[in-house]
Amino acid sequence: MLVGVPKEIKNHEYRVGLTPASVHELVTHGHRVMVQAGAGAAIGLSDEQYLAAGASIVESAKEIFARAEMIVKVKEPQPGECAMLGEDQILYTYLHLAPDPEQTAALVNSGAVCIAYETITGPGGGLPLLAPMSEVAGRMAIQAGATHLEKSRGGMGLLLGGVPGVAAGHVVIIGAGVVGTNALQMAVGTGARVTILDKNIERLRQLDLVFGNRISTLHSNAHAIEEAVLSADLVIGGVLVPGAAAPKLVTRDMISRMKKGAVVVDVAIDQGGCFETSHPTTHTEPTFMVDDVVHYCVANMPGAVARTSTFALNNATIVHALALANKGWRKALADDPNLRNGLNVCHGKVTYAAVAQALGYSYTPADTMLVS
Repeated sequence: MLVGVPKEIKNHEYRVGLTPASVHELVTHGHRVMVQAGAGAAIGLSDEQYLAAGASIVESAKEIFARAEMIVKVKEPQPGECAMLGEDQILYTYLHLAPDPEQTAALVNSGAVCIAYETITGPGGGLPLLAPMSEVAGRMAIQAGATHLEKSRGGMGLLLGGVPGVAAGHVVIIGAGVVGTNALQMAVGTGARVTILDKNIERLRQLDLVFGNRISTLHSNAHAIEEAVLSADLVIGGVLVPGAAAPKLVTRDMISRMKKGAVVVDVAIDQGGCFETSHPTTHTEPTFMVDDVVHYCVANMPGAVARTSTFALNNATIVHALALANKGWRKALADDPNLRNGLNVCHGKVTYAAVAQALGYSYTPADTMLVS
């Protein structure tokens, strides 16, 4: 199979779909790989390294989209990229379609086979291709929140960990999944006072056993969220409903009653965000203010640490890239129900139930698309 890797064009996105090591894996299995010139240069992956791994270097994304049988990316295709996708071409990347009707319509119209990293499941459950970026984003959320609590960044001028004789800041984390757990580890490390909320009592028990009296755990409901948010200096939104739009757990009214200069970091923004006041931002302009509360809603947070993120992502994605290249998409999806869960759009049909429900499309089960 001919695999293509275009350079990412989203604002301040420096990750790359395949590392030289991943290219080598594909080439070793008899496949050809085209990489756009400079695709990995920003994170120290030179064209010479890709050539040494067995790839060919091409100058334009247009050539990659015109020739490749499978396109491997990181972020969702931008409008110009969607327009270049062809019938039956495989697109393997993050998509986050539920809150994005324009991208969904473009992919439906393309006729391409669109496989989303974020809905591929693991043998024991979970979302193994989303997890590494959730780990990065969760850790970054505390870093970003602490920075924007500084007065010069619009915050209240608070040091999260405090100092002797001065109280530490209060961090509230909504959601105890991968994002929330990683944010929790970082928040505890700063010396902040930390409260984490989740609906899963067993998960809260696990965290309580690990962190003990260094944290507070709360069962997540509207009342508990409101009380926690109003007392918080920093709120991290890390909720996830796989493939679906994130629930709006923090209302505009709650935001209006928060401390002035508090910070909210909406890690769920890729799926529409879990704060009613959120809208996507970029690394160029990462924040905005609503009722004197700083909102950090960057939709590609891990792109800021692109080298770490690229290697972590490739560790998870290469196994399915090999399966798709070795077998073709129909057999690969037929053989692996976990990979099949990644099929979101195929030949003009929406094949992921949560996306169809969120955007008003008819749902076509992925199984029905596997017969030639």
